[in-house]
Amino acid sequence: MGTTVKRGEWKMLFEGENAVKAIALALGVALHATNIYLSTTILPSVVKEIGGLEWYAWNTTVFVITSIIGAVISAFFLAHSGPKVTYRSAIIVFVIGALICMQAPSMTVMLIGRAIQGFGGGLLFALSYAMVRIIFTENLWARAMALVSSMWGVAAFSGPFIGGIFAEFNQWRLAFATIGLLCLPLLWMTERTLPGKEKSVNAPVMQVPYTRLFLLALAAIAVSTGSLLSRIEYSISTLVLAILLFVLTLLLDKKSTNKLLPSGTYRKASMLKIYFLVMGLLTIATTVEIYVPYFSQMLFNFSPLRAGYFTVLIAVGWTACSVLFSGAGRSKLSLVVTCGTVMMLAGLILLVFMSSVAYTPITVTLIGLALVMTGGGIGICWPHLITAVFLQAEQGEEEITSSSVTTIQLIATAFGAALAGLVTHIAGIANGAEGVRHAAIVLYGCFAAAPLLALIIWKKGKK
Repeated sequence: MGTTVKRGEWKMLFEGENAVKAIALALGVALHATNIYLSTTILPSVVKEIGGLEWYAWNTTVFVITSIIGAVISAFFLAHSGPKVTYRSAIIVFVIGALICMQAPSMTVMLIGRAIQGFGGGLLFALSYAMVRIIFTENLWARAMALVSSMWGVAAFSGPFIGGIFAEFNQWRLAFATIGLLCLPLLWMTERTLPGKEKSVNAPVMQVPYTRLFLLALAAIAVSTGSLLSRIEYSISTLVLAILLFVLTLLLDKKSTNKLLPSGTYRKASMLKIYFLVMGLLTIATTVEIYVPYFSQMLFNFSPLRAGYFTVLIAVGWTACSVLFSGAGRSKLSLVVTCGTVMMLAGLILLVFMSSVAYTPITVTLIGLALVMTGGGIGICWPHLITAVFLQAEQGEEEITSSSVTTIQLIATAFGAALAGLVTHIAGIANGAEGVRHAAIVLYGCFAAAPLLALIIWKKGKK
């Protein structure tokens, strides 16, 4: 009986107008996710043509910062403008950003395009999840959510493929043009199926937390600025400034009525802060992937396409282990998180050693294994940590608790990318092949501290 019901729900999701709605929402997330992997794949080619190696990590940082802003304020726009207008605006902004990136004559212009793209992508990402509850009946919510979430797996393969093919022929600009063109069928589907303002969700009582979003953006930018400074002490000072800004953001959020994070985060007795710290640290560790294509091309002479798929191994490990270990019960949470953090730590340590030896087929194989282990570590933990967070939701804070997972993930990604740029800059990534090798060793070594710290926090927090 249960199986029949499940099959019936999937069938209903892909019947008539529901099919167009489902495909539209899935495509919105797919575009945002594909753009992330595509950009990571073609970035070495971009740097070769227009320069700006010192701004390398900024491409991810500014994209994620504006994605955070777009995701957070999406509910506000959705309530005031309605699904159709809001989604239309998100698509237009995303396309404008892609067109600017396509025409970029310098890295400065590229970063402007990436910032605009990030804002549009953040809106698309958040709206695709939010509108599941608006345009589908309750019995289809779980199926629609599963479909939308699965697009990250699709993007992990389509992004490097699209980016790698164009980069192979030195046509990386056409990769952004392709992403922009893919928005046209999405616009057609959303204009046809999404409701207008009259069927929108109720307007939120709380206001957009502009001050805290601004402080978070400043904190991430402060870390990234360190990668542009010539003196190490100046670079470290930007990191200290970022920490202070982040602490100030949390203090303001604790006292605010329209919180970014649920109230339990700031209570001593609650485990939420432990869950968020572990999730944030493990997410930071995965941001080493933004440099994997560059390291692969510079150290192993990989083609852009091969380097792109090498990077995807982290995503493959994350997805595979999420599925394989998803059946562990709540009673196994402590063991699952411990195993996951240890696995990620082992993967990053293996990357340190393999980056210091000469290129051989065995070396490349072991680096691939290490990348899978790095992604697999967080994959083991992630579904169970999300479930644990949801179970901590207080009455009236169910929505903010659900959205807080995305908020933590995006914030950690922004800080991780910025920190990766700072570390590689200090390690001398601009000093030829040996500088790149040293930067790889230092980056993987420093970021191995993230799962180690997560493990320590987890063990102490469970006592």
